[in-house]
Amino acid sequence: MSIDGWKRLLVLGGIGSGRSEFALSLLQDQASVRRVAAEEFSADPSELAQLLRRARADETLLVEGLDAWVRVLLDPAHQPADDRATVAELAGAVGDCAARVVLVAPEAGLGAAPAELVERAFADALGTTNRTVADACDAVVLVIAGQPSWLKVPQPATGDAPAGFPAAARPGARPGGTGAGANGVTGAPAVASVGIPSQPRQAPAAAPVAAPAPTLVSAPVADLDAAEVDFAPGMDLPMPDDTTGPQAVARLADLDLAGTGFGDLSRLISFAAATQATPMPAAWDRVRVLLVQGEHDGGLAAGHHPQETARRLGQATDGTGALGQLAAAAGADLQVVSAPPAAPIEFRPALDEATVEAALRTGWELARQAAADGVRLLVLAAVGTGTDGAAAAVLAATAGTEPPMALARVVGPGGRVDDTAWIRRCTAVRDALHRSRYAGRSAREVLAELGGGDIAVATGVLLSAAAHRLPVLLDGPVGIAAGMVSRDLGSQARHWCLLVDDGGHPGVRVAAEVLGLTPLMRLGLDLGEGANALAALPMLRSALALAAALPPHPQPAATDAGDEQAESDGTGEDAEPAGTEPEFAEPAPQGPGPATTQPQTEPESGVGQSAGRTG
Repeated sequence: MSIDGWKRLLVLGGIGSGRSEFALSLLQDQASVRRVAAEEFSADPSELAQLLRRARADETLLVEGLDAWVRVLLDPAHQPADDRATVAELAGAVGDCAARVVLVAPEAGLGAAPAELVERAFADALGTTNRTVADACDAVVLVIAGQPSWLKVPQPATGDAPAGFPAAARPGARPGGTGAGANGVTGAPAVASVGIPSQPRQAPAAAPVAAPAPTLVSAPVADLDAAEVDFAPGMDLPMPDDTTGPQAVARLADLDLAGTGFGDLSRLISFAAATQATPMPAAWDRVRVLLVQGEHDGGLAAGHHPQETARRLGQATDGTGALGQLAAAAGADLQVVSAPPAAPIEFRPALDEATVEAALRTGWELARQAAADGVRLLVLAAVGTGTDGAAAAVLAATAGTEPPMALARVVGPGGRVDDTAWIRRCTAVRDALHRSRYAGRSAREVLAELGGGDIAVATGVLLSAAAHRLPVLLDGPVGIAAGMVSRDLGSQARHWCLLVDDGGHPGVRVAAEVLGLTPLMRLGLDLGEGANALAALPMLRSALALAAALPPHPQPAATDAGDEQAESDGTGEDAEPAGTEPEFAEPAPQGPGPATTQPQTEPESGVGQSAGRTG
């Protein structure tokens, strides 16, 4: 088949579909084809984009194994990294490539949803990569059982189809007639849905209208106040420095320590170095605790007493509770934020869209003001009725887990486990997911249907903190649920978050695995969201201060060259006289093989002596 008519082609297909064979058949008349295995770029996934940009106009490239490239991209060894930015970089390189390019990838939607969370995250990332690369290509083909189905064809200047494309794939052609394309729009590319329809597919009655591209926030984001921010997917947020973290860890090996080093706290030092953009990060001197208070009605509130939230807030502000005492001990500011209350999600949406928007902007302004006040670290805390249940609903919708796997046990006064309340919460979350099954799962829709005001405010905080290069300590369900939502608006935000301890909370563990946030400690702390991080803060500060203050280990003094020569040729003062045997020497053993002499000495005061020397 001729390659005339397209320059950049994406070939999709399932396992054993024949996608690779089809891709090769397209290039059989080419004198020279450069085959590239995408997994070769395990050291740096962005090198694939660089290779495409360096390609010459007279070259033909066959890039195979985009799925392996995605796995490399998600490898924790490449974190922190902005996965979506790297995919966008690849798509841009495909669009700008001077050479002819054929890319081969498996179609992510042809199998059952994976059972493991990591595999579901991979399937999502592969699907995002395929969509983004497909937009950059001028042709896309799906191969099923060896049979190609053209999903996207280039638009030629004339009405003729490009050479090498079947007539059914021509723009404006459809089975049984001419004129309108397969999607009902004259001259528009034909679009085929993935899957086997049970009935013959009919052309839609009305042409679908392409949605305009969202207005993305462009740099510098930190100069925008909340009223100017567009909370849309693809927010342009900065990333932590990707060089100073490894430099800080490498520097630790040279410090003057009696032991082997900082252990798992080296990840803390790497995080602080990356977010401060210096290989010698300072201990956080200005800390602010943002305590978000949210109320959730309905089954999510099971197990809570009506006055509990007010009592906890009073303890936090007067310094008698765990959060207040720990904040005072750390010298941290404490700011309480009242979020809009949420309706019972099992019966109706938690919030309307206007309230979600206002809550996001409130959170943005809170972090923006903290940065303006010179704060160097945010601690995200939460309190309120039904917060655990709301977070579980968000995690079930965004991480694909089941409600019982995201809900912690309900523990009342005196450590009494309330299984009845836990069942009511599970039921409420399950019913909410069923009620909203036809609703979208965009960030705003999840917040409106399931999340509520506190998670919306926390989402705005995380996005704004990333925009203002302000690190955040997380340690509870509300903050981690906000991390899942913020990922779909600005994927860079999670790289500014440090999870101190998962507290043994099942929902936090699920989301942390998806977000790639490995807990710094596993102490099982459950002092209340925010208090766990504050309890660990003195240790974190001490580690950072110590790493910055310790001098490098002194190098051993060089041995005099003359002494080295004397020892090597046996003329030093400790050398035995020539022709003498050392004391306590045993007779040489008899038998085959060369004779050897093994001197033995008595230890003196527990200190061994050199062979050949006497006391």
